[in-house]
Amino acid sequence: MIRLTDLYMELPGFILDHVTLHVRPGEFFALMGSTGSGKTLVLETVAGLTKLDGGSVEIGGRDVTSLPPEGRKVALVYQDHALFPHLTVLQNVMYGQRYHGINKEEGRREARALLDTLGLSRVENRKPARLSGGEKQRTALARALACRPDVILLDEPLSSLDPQFRGELRHTLRDVHRTTDTTFLMVTHDFTDAMVLAERAAVIKDGKLHQQDEVTNIFRRPATPFVASFVGMTNVFPAIYAGDGCTFAATRFERLPALPDWDAGYAALRPEDIIVGAEADFPSGWCVLQGEVERLEREGFTWTATIVSGGEHFTAMVDRHMVLNRGLETGSRVALGFARHHLHHMPETR
Repeated sequence: MIRLTDLYMELPGFILDHVTLHVRPGEFFALMGSTGSGKTLVLETVAGLTKLDGGSVEIGGRDVTSLPPEGRKVALVYQDHALFPHLTVLQNVMYGQRYHGINKEEGRREARALLDTLGLSRVENRKPARLSGGEKQRTALARALACRPDVILLDEPLSSLDPQFRGELRHTLRDVHRTTDTTFLMVTHDFTDAMVLAERAAVIKDGKLHQQDEVTNIFRRPATPFVASFVGMTNVFPAIYAGDGCTFAATRFERLPALPDWDAGYAALRPEDIIVGAEADFPSGWCVLQGEVERLEREGFTWTATIVSGGEHFTAMVDRHMVLNRGLETGSRVALGFARHHLHHMPETR
């Protein structure tokens, strides 16, 4: 549905560096990156709001690179809602229909059906100042859908919402996607948004794509140390590979499955895949190291432990029982273990 090929743009202090991306018809795709990475610029390129210095944009098999926004059949929903303050919810939702040749009465029926679907019927006569953050965002989504777009572009749709509204709107977006044929392209820096909503995703940094893959693979099999760090795979260690094993943290690990054929690279583990305990706690066949707790930090209902072993710092998630009942604290000597198949490998250079 969306095919971006070799997008190039030079701006003061920033370059969009030959970005190539493919979003399938009817797919929910997430483009992830930190602030300033270029993800919103890619979104605005699809919408036709920015001029490229090179590359092409195709939507639904049409080359729309030179078309204005109104000729692309896309709708853009910004994180700040961009609602007209002097119009009611219903008037906001219907506003764009006139520019898409939609009959007023037919458009009104469709708009009210959308308000019903999105739980906004009871506030259709309210103005934005009297809406909650979640209601404003759903109104912006309804306004986008009311114009019958082929593609909906979402710019950080949940970042401005209070935590109690985010889960609700995630479910709303997921339900809308499942019940329509609309293609969604969302930019976000929130992992939960990507994991709950998207089927595939890409990671961008400094205007350059680092990985495009199934969401699960990006979180479990990142392509580069940067992607690993970005998606929370904080344990990334230089490793030497030989035979059926690899060496990192001053330890050689053998009988590892699916080893790469390079001599040097990186071995990586997600914090939740490292278990902290006593050596007797681990199943046979696990890789086990000895270490000392350097730091212990509470994060909500869980704790994160930083453990030094073999000259490297490991980050592991630990549960309340380990901290409160087994006396885990700074300076504790512990064992840390992981299943061999959880170890991920990345080449030294890409």
